Amino acid sequence: MPRTTRRTSTHTVATGLALATALGLAALTPSAALAAPPAAGPAPGYVQGALQNYAVNINAANRGQTLKVERAVAAAGGSVVESYAEIGVVIAQSDNRDFAAALRREKTVESVGATRTAAVAVTDPTYGVSDPLARGESGKGKPGARVTRTPSIEDTTAAAADPREAEQWDMKAIGADQAHLVTDGSRDVLVAVLDSGIQGDHPDLAANIDTAASASCLSGSPDSSYASWQPTTSDHGTHVAGTIAAARNGIGIVGVAPGVRMSSVKVVDDAGFIYPESAICGFMYAVATGADVTNNSYYIDPWQFWCDDDADQRAVKTAVDRAVQYSQGRGVVNVAAAGNSNVDLAHKTTDATSPDDTTPVVRPIDAGCEDIPAELDGVVTVSSTTSTGARSSFSNYGEGVIDVAAPGSSILSTVTGGGYGRKNGTSMASPHVAGVVALLKSAHPKLSGTALTDLLYAQADDVPCPTGTTTCTGPAADNGYFGEGLVDALEAVR
Repeated sequence: MPRTTRRTSTHTVATGLALATALGLAALTPSAALAAPPAAGPAPGYVQGALQNYAVNINAANRGQTLKVERAVAAAGGSVVESYAEIGVVIAQSDNRDFAAALRREKTVESVGATRTAAVAVTDPTYGVSDPLARGESGKGKPGARVTRTPSIEDTTAAAADPREAEQWDMKAIGADQAHLVTDGSRDVLVAVLDSGIQGDHPDLAANIDTAASASCLSGSPDSSYASWQPTTSDHGTHVAGTIAAARNGIGIVGVAPGVRMSSVKVVDDAGFIYPESAICGFMYAVATGADVTNNSYYIDPWQFWCDDDADQRAVKTAVDRAVQYSQGRGVVNVAAAGNSNVDLAHKTTDATSPDDTTPVVRPIDAGCEDIPAELDGVVTVSSTTSTGARSSFSNYGEGVIDVAAPGSSILSTVTGGGYGRKNGTSMASPHVAGVVALLKSAHPKLSGTALTDLLYAQADDVPCPTGTTTCTGPAADNGYFGEGLVDALEAVR
């Protein structure tokens, strides 16, 4: 399928509220005027069950319809976690077993979907507060060790916190070392790192973290307190951040775009889950804080692939897509990791790892089942390469799905505790691309997000399929392993 076809979204959302209201943090918080009045009582037939979160998609994205849905949520025994009138999505929470069915009967509602299969933890009455440290939270009811899926494939090799730029093979591979002779990037450019948090006082990152633009989105509603967006159980986000923009300061390493700013938008909880409400909040918060680029080194749980033939999964995918398309319509370039399952995303057959928050089942999947956000329209999907230029053995692939490739094997970057370590994964490839886009935005500040993406593709260096392979298809200029090719940081700043 031609890329221009696949990457042009046909999804449209009315933006009445957004057009009437300037973007800002206040736009993410329901105002007193929009607050639903207390419900007279639960809906008839209310039976208390497990506490669940839901994505509710409204037929028309405007203030009036949003208010009606908020009232319907309350009447059905639920509460509003967050409302996004500009995209017609309400995140709600309820323990009413008939909640989804009740909302689906509302004329203003297009679709409703549960965002997880495990119950929301009920041991903490202040679940809506998005600071896990403040709640003393550990795991949100995680059913057991997650052995089928991790955000990255890690190498435990660690290094002391001393200058390591000479060891960054990845920067040389994409010409970042040469690009830095031209520019390190502009402070006007902001990259939102949607991940597990960034260590705010890491000596190689602190100067480039925009604390005012950082927040936790774990509850589905942004919390901008400093503690909320700090990493707690994972150094994944800190590692990703170092690749994007570790500072040029005479210590440690140097990122692809060491002169740009980053925001830490925490969407990965302490158990390693990235639920839809967190990701939606992350995309919307990135827009509200003026981000130019987002990096998304994850797939959204609990389904590795969200399928259209399931009402809940289809509704959630719609809600996430609305947030993604809205951000892209506002000029944001969203970059995402392709995934680490060595799967041909263009020819899916079976998923045996989902749902990963309860008990996985083996199910057939097809083109109607997508890894999100990586496979959503307009998102830059990134595969991983090794130091020899080959596709990393773990990297997902697929003709017409992969957009570009970048280094992702044995990547040295920052980790929590102020140090450095190596990791492997498409999670490590994606931030290289986010960094190159940040350099492109620095060099061409007036270009739209779509134009920047087109330049990224045009400047990528073609990499043909390996000789003798049967799984890589397509020409050197656009194939299933490397997409348009290996990203080129030097070309970005010329």
